[in-house]
Amino acid sequence: MATRFKTALVWHRRDLRLSDNPALHHAAKEADQVIPVYVLSSWKKNHDWCGAPRQKFLCGCLESLEKNYEAAGAKLIIRQGDAAKELEKLVLETKADALYLNRDVDPFGIAKENEVTERLGSMGCKISSFKDVVLHEKDEVLTGSDNPYKVYTPYSNNWLKQPKEKPLSRPKKLSSPEGIKSLPLPTLKTWGLSEPNAEILEPGERAARARLKAAVSKIIPSYEATRNTPHGHTTSRLGQDLRFGLVSVREVYAAADSAPNSLIYRKEIAWRDFYMALLGHFPEVLDGEFKEDWRGLDWQEGAGENFERWQKGETGFPIVDAGMRELAATGFMHNRVRMIVSMFLTKDLRIHWMAGESHFMQQLVDGEIASNNGGWQWSAGTGADAAPYFRIQNPWTQTKSYDPEGLYIKQWVPELQGVAPKRLQEPPEDRPFGNGYPSPIVNHKAEREKTLAWFKKFRG
Repeated sequence: MATRFKTALVWHRRDLRLSDNPALHHAAKEADQVIPVYVLSSWKKNHDWCGAPRQKFLCGCLESLEKNYEAAGAKLIIRQGDAAKELEKLVLETKADALYLNRDVDPFGIAKENEVTERLGSMGCKISSFKDVVLHEKDEVLTGSDNPYKVYTPYSNNWLKQPKEKPLSRPKKLSSPEGIKSLPLPTLKTWGLSEPNAEILEPGERAARARLKAAVSKIIPSYEATRNTPHGHTTSRLGQDLRFGLVSVREVYAAADSAPNSLIYRKEIAWRDFYMALLGHFPEVLDGEFKEDWRGLDWQEGAGENFERWQKGETGFPIVDAGMRELAATGFMHNRVRMIVSMFLTKDLRIHWMAGESHFMQQLVDGEIASNNGGWQWSAGTGADAAPYFRIQNPWTQTKSYDPEGLYIKQWVPELQGVAPKRLQEPPEDRPFGNGYPSPIVNHKAEREKTLAWFKKFRG
């Protein structure tokens, strides 16, 4: 089949791979030459929703992507600045007549796509965009009256019935023009960041595919039984790989579907699509409570000693502190523990969920705007399909249910190594845990009653 274009740009964002990449797949088929490009952001030192762990992982992913392109015969071009302006410059430099991209799902990415489309389209550049981040985009799974779902269960029931697209083939051979200017691969210094303390997972497409293979053989078959156990390797650990598109969600779903007992795991993928659909239909969730009933609650701001103690893992609640220390040490936190620590911040300390949301995004390698916002609003009781305001998890009973032997706690809070597991399941009262570990900063039972009264008063 004859090609349609002489030179096509492939704009990478959250699809840092060659396998099952719709934009690249179609560009390779329809253009004589392909120019893959990644445009680095320009912020420096501080960002409300990003931090050193994630940027370090990104650096490794771009290094891997560059090598994969070199092996295929192409060169990855790195630019920095406003994506629309940089892509416009690249079109002028290369006389590219087409741009291929995979669509984003968050309002920031969508706004930039629209700007790029308008700017390059006016230059005569043909724009082709493809679904990639999700299995089903926001308007593909709707209620019978064509409205967006606000509750997960009916959404997932419909979602599971929808046919799933199959992965696409990987281009075997590519060609890029010579002599195109490119910045060097980024380092943390690119953003004025220091090396994080967190020991993060290996970045890159090959490492992600190895994690997917291990998940299918070792994790997914027993996922339903073990997914709420924070100690050990009980989850797929593919969050960062999906966030950066090191493997596609189509490949993950297809691989999971081939494993036994995979329904619960596939429903987790549906949760991801659900939160992204909610963000697409209701982008205002990033600025406040999804439920109008709870807008205006006088949350405490994310400042002060209690918030700092929470960040450092020094609250005196072992399961909470273990989670926050795991986050600091790895850029990851088990999902069950994410719920515990976020509900502790919002319901025990009554600190604004947006402060916790931002802290997570700065620390998590797998920080995903939609899922992170959805999770925090779920815990706060303010989101779509959220836990009701009167559901307030007790950190002590959560420990008894999900870490009864104290293995997870003792892994991340070494001060508690010599404490009997049962003692970790109830407040220390007049018997401190010892070894320098702090006493609880609040009384959970008392704070629960205050929070219930606070919500009731506001609603009344």
